[in-house]
Amino acid sequence: MKEKIIKWIFGESVIRVYSSVSVADDIREHVYLQLNDFFIDITENQWLLSLDPVVMGVWLKNDIPLQNKNTFYKIYFTDKKSEKENVKRNSVAIIELEFFDKIEEPNGSLFLLTAIKTRIHYISAIKTFLLFYKFYKKPGLSFDQFKSLAAAHSYPRKVRIISFRENNYYNIFPMDLLGDVRDAKRFVFGLRHTNQSLQKIIESRKIVVSEFSSSHKIFAYQLGKHHTSGPPSMNSLPFNTIQTEWFKFFIPEWVESYREINIIKTINLGSHMLIWGEPVHEEKLQSISSEHLFHIPFLLHLHQKGRGFHYSIV
Repeated sequence: MKEKIIKWIFGESVIRVYSSVSVADDIREHVYLQLNDFFIDITENQWLLSLDPVVMGVWLKNDIPLQNKNTFYKIYFTDKKSEKENVKRNSVAIIELEFFDKIEEPNGSLFLLTAIKTRIHYISAIKTFLLFYKFYKKPGLSFDQFKSLAAAHSYPRKVRIISFRENNYYNIFPMDLLGDVRDAKRFVFGLRHTNQSLQKIIESRKIVVSEFSSSHKIFAYQLGKHHTSGPPSMNSLPFNTIQTEWFKFFIPEWVESYREINIIKTINLGSHMLIWGEPVHEEKLQSISSEHLFHIPFLLHLHQKGRGFHYSIV
C-alpha cells in the first residue's frame, strides 16, 4: 500500500536521493553564471568540488569582466539552453555564492565560490518538503543544506575512476566531484578528507583519472566501498587490471581511457580537499566511446519525467 501511495504522488515506487543515469554527449541541461548584470554560459566550465560547505569551481578566462572579491555571483541551472532573457524562467535551481579563493593560470582563473543561498524549482514546494521530511531528513542535514546539494547536482555530474599506487599499496575508487579544465590543460578534484588515500596522494603528487562505460556501474560502485577503508587485495578484485604507462598505477581493464596527472596545488575546502593537477600523459584504450555514468538529484529526474524527457536510469 505504501509503495502505491508513493507512486501515486511521485510517479515512482522507489525514492532515491540521487539517480544514476547513462548519458552520451547530449546533456540537455545548461549552466549560467551571473556576474552582477553580466551572464556567461559556464556549462562546460563549472564543477562541484565540496559538499560541506557546497563549493563550486568556475573557470573564467582573463577577458571576462568583473572578476574581483566584491562581485555578485549567482549560478542558474536550466533544463535547456536558454537566451539571457529566459535563463531565470528556465531555471530548475539557483545558487547565490560568495568568493572563497581562486587559482590563477596564464589564460584564466579557477574561481572557488561558496554557496550561501539556494532555490530549487524541480517540482512543487509541497512535494519537495514531503520528500525531504519523509525520506531525506537526517541528523546534521538541514533543508537548506539539502537544497544546496541538490542544486549543485542539477547539471549531471560525471563519474570517473581514480587510481593511486605507492609501492605495494593501491586504491581504485569512483568519484564525481572532479572536472576537466580544458582551457587551462588542468584537472581538478574534490577528495573527501575521510579518504584513506588522500594524504598519500598529496605526498606523492600523482593521481590517475579514467573514463569508463556506464555498463560497468556495478564494478565502479563496488570500488566505492573503499573510500574510507583499506582496499581489497588485487587477487580479490572481480576484474583484471592493467598498469598505466608512466606511473604504473593499476586501472581496471575495462576503462576507455586514462590520464596521468601531476599535482600542482591543494586547497582545503571544508569536507573536501581540492587537488589541482596537470595531465602529463594520456592513453585511449578503446576506439569507440560509449555512454557514461552520471549522477543527478532524484528531484531533477522527477522534473524531467514531468517534461516528457529523462535520462536512462542504470
